[in-house]
Amino acid sequence: MSDIGAAQQNPEIGSSIETAGYRTNYHDVGTGNPLVLLHGSGAGVTAWANWRGQIPVFGQMFRVLAPDLIGFGYTSRPDGFEYRFMQTWIDQMQSFFDAQKLDKVDIVGNSFGGSLALAIAVNAPDRVRRIVLMGSGGVSEKVTPELEQLWGYTPSVENMKGIMQIMAYNHELVTTELAEMRYRASIRPGIQETFERLFPPPRQRWLDAQAQREDDLRALPHQVLIVHGREDRVVPLSGSHKLAQLIPNSQLHVFGKCGHWTMIEQRDRFNRLVIDFLTHE
Repeated sequence: MSDIGAAQQNPEIGSSIETAGYRTNYHDVGTGNPLVLLHGSGAGVTAWANWRGQIPVFGQMFRVLAPDLIGFGYTSRPDGFEYRFMQTWIDQMQSFFDAQKLDKVDIVGNSFGGSLALAIAVNAPDRVRRIVLMGSGGVSEKVTPELEQLWGYTPSVENMKGIMQIMAYNHELVTTELAEMRYRASIRPGIQETFERLFPPPRQRWLDAQAQREDDLRALPHQVLIVHGREDRVVPLSGSHKLAQLIPNSQLHVFGKCGHWTMIEQRDRFNRLVIDFLTHE
């Protein structure tokens, strides 16, 4: 099937571009200032699954670019590819920016994607304008039992539903139909094998690898909006408090009755908050 035919059958497949020796699957919607959306690290995740409630809304005001990070989704995975935390994804995004001829971007990062947003800003500060972090890593924290369960996922509908219930405060959002859809995504050829390579135990080392030096966070010149769900069990709210204390030009917004799925559980309020932050002079 052609890329166009596949995309018509599966909305998670967008366009494709060469980056750092492999092809990155990405969505490109709207015009205006470039806004890059970076997804999290859950089993079966794709940029579209993570950001489907934001892409069409943000695309009315910005040029929205939502890539599948290598190791996830429909970005190609060369045989024998070696993943190097966090350099692999920094290299991918720098190559992606170059291929798209993007000098400076805004970034919205969810969870692992937030850690990556901070890593990009620390390594290439001139390429980033403003940053939104949502349930983000980036500071030293202990792996929670819930994150341990998330990264230790083994494929079954029951296990997928269990980790999705960890993500959401409102369990009514986690339907069997949704769990089955995400389960099917997690068992595509090679996906689970790659996922297990990314976060093998002991898992604390992979969370530590996402943390930035405190002096580097204090030196960030960017305006940063930090968003967190008060009931987040995957990434504790304490991590965002630390980020807010360290990053000088930051503001913290906490949603009550909200878990790790801020962009889903508080979609409309989250979207308005982000648009206001990115457009306010």
